[in-house]
Amino acid sequence: MASPPPHGSPDGDEPHAETHASVATYVRVALILTVVTALEVGVIYVRQLAPIVVPLLLAMSAAKFSLVVLFFMHLRYDRRALSVLFVGPLVIAAALLIALMTTPGAFLVFGR
Repeated sequence: MASPPPHGSPDGDEPHAETHASVATYVRVALILTVVTALEVGVIYVRQLAPIVVPLLLAMSAAKFSLVVLFFMHLRYDRRALSVLFVGPLVIAAALLIALMTTPGAFLVFGR
């Protein structure tokens, strides 16, 4: 009689060598998310950053999205195809948003 496939491997391949992150890692990620959120709120009140506030906020939210998906949804430990499934639409949405914001004068964030 054949032995069953290893735990965590539905197709019978070797199980992933990586183990899930520790509680300390999740606490660090949560602290990073808190700091980035505070920076996002603070950036709004700094008038000198007005010309770059939108790209700055987009970059910070993309970083937060990545951290949440990778760690709290455990995507870091899953197959690469699932990463593409989440990151692909994010890239498309960001490209569309940037394209709309650069339309001449149509979507001005701050008045001239």
